[in-house]
Amino acid sequence: MEKSVIIGGFGGQGVLFLGKILAHAGMLEGKEVTWFPSYGAEMRGGTANCTVVISDELIGSPVITKPDTLVAMSDASLKKFDQKIKNGGSLFLDSSLINNKEDLRKDIEIFAVPATEIARKLGNTKSANMVLLGALIARTGILSKLSVFKALDSSMPDNKKDLTAGNKNAITEGMKYIENKKS
Repeated sequence: MEKSVIIGGFGGQGVLFLGKILAHAGMLEGKEVTWFPSYGAEMRGGTANCTVVISDELIGSPVITKPDTLVAMSDASLKKFDQKIKNGGSLFLDSSLINNKEDLRKDIEIFAVPATEIARKLGNTKSANMVLLGALIARTGILSKLSVFKALDSSMPDNKKDLTAGNKNAITEGMKYIENKKS
């Protein structure tokens, strides 16, 4: 098993943090992982993306040209990475923020998750990234909720530990959103 994910958005949306949690959770499950961040010099508000590869075997390169999955948190990221997703791959997008939902590919699974709206209802729009993380793990089974929660517990900086419970709640709500879409 090898799964590759590109996560894209703007600085300040927690794009890189989402990738770090995926990579850390993969390590906790004994997987081989890579996390490869990329962001503009201006950081907050500039473009940001990262690639994460999770595998049962050694990973040859962190550079991904055809990811299995794209998590898009902005129109610009969707436009930049949409055509790179493998045929039959998956796209998770924040439908609260992405306006350009027309002309999406027909050869991939698309999960339009109103992540920012769900996060707003939970009291913190900055947890939209965690809503999308929950949707991703619920649909793909790439990692367990338990390992993601453990990774979150150990990855939160001391000055933000108070946000851990809210982030876990956001992950759970993202999972529920996808699970309710299946039924």
